[in-house]
Amino acid sequence: MTREPAAVVFDLDGVLVDTEPAWDAVRRGLAAADGVPWPPGATQAMMGLNTQEWSAYLADVVGLRGDAASAAARTIAGLRSVYRTDLTAKPDAVAAIRRMGALAPLGIASSSPRILIETVVDVLGVTDLFSVVVSTEEVGVGKPAPDGYLEACRRLGADPAASIAVEDSGSGIRAAAAAGMLVVAVPDSFTRAAPATLTLAHAVLDSLADLDAELAIDLMSRRFPGQPDGLSSSPDTPDARI
Repeated sequence: MTREPAAVVFDLDGVLVDTEPAWDAVRRGLAAADGVPWPPGATQAMMGLNTQEWSAYLADVVGLRGDAASAAARTIAGLRSVYRTDLTAKPDAVAAIRRMGALAPLGIASSSPRILIETVVDVLGVTDLFSVVVSTEEVGVGKPAPDGYLEACRRLGADPAASIAVEDSGSGIRAAAAAGMLVVAVPDSFTRAAPATLTLAHAVLDSLADLDAELAIDLMSRRFPGQPDGLSSSPDTPDARI
C-alpha cells in the first residue's frame, strides 16, 4: 500500500517564483531614493523575516525615511507592480503544484505578506489548488522559526511529521525541519542555502521537475517503514538523499 503525504506545503519566493531578486531590487531602490547606503549583509539578514520584522529592519537598520509601516507599504507597492507585469515562475512550478495537488492537500507557508502571496497565485492561475495560505506575518515570527509551517499544517488538519515542505533558502529549510516535516530542498542560486543547512533536507532536488508522486511516496515510506497509514511514533531523521 502506498504511503501518501498528509499535506504538501510550499514556500513561495525562490521555490515557485523567481522573486527574490525583485525583493532585493525594490528594497535597494527605496534606500537609493532616500539617499541611504545599503548596509553589508542586509539582503541576507532579511531573508525569511516576516513583514513586521523586515520592515522594522528597513526602518531601523537600513534607515529608510519614515517608520516600519511606511517601509512595508512602499516595499509591497513596488513588488505588486513588478508581480503584475513581470512575474517569473520557476521552471515546472505550475506542473509540480498540480502533481502534488493530485496527491495531497496543498498549502503555502511564506514570509511574504498575504496580499503578495495572493497576487502570485492569481497570476499563476493556481489559486484554487491551495487549500491554505499562511503568511508568517500572521503568526508573529518569521523563518527560521517553525510557526508558519506549523500553522499551515494545523489549518490543513495535517500531521507535520507526515507532511512535506518544499523550500529553497537556509532559513526556510531550518523552519520546516524545526516543524518536524519532511523537507524537500530545491536550492535557488540567489538564496544559496549553505551545504550544512542542506543536510537537514530529506531530499535535495535540481528542480521542481523532480518533485513527483514517486518521490513523495518514497519519502513517506522511509519515514514510516511498515506503517501503510503513515502513523508512527518515531519519525526518522533527515538521512535520505535523493
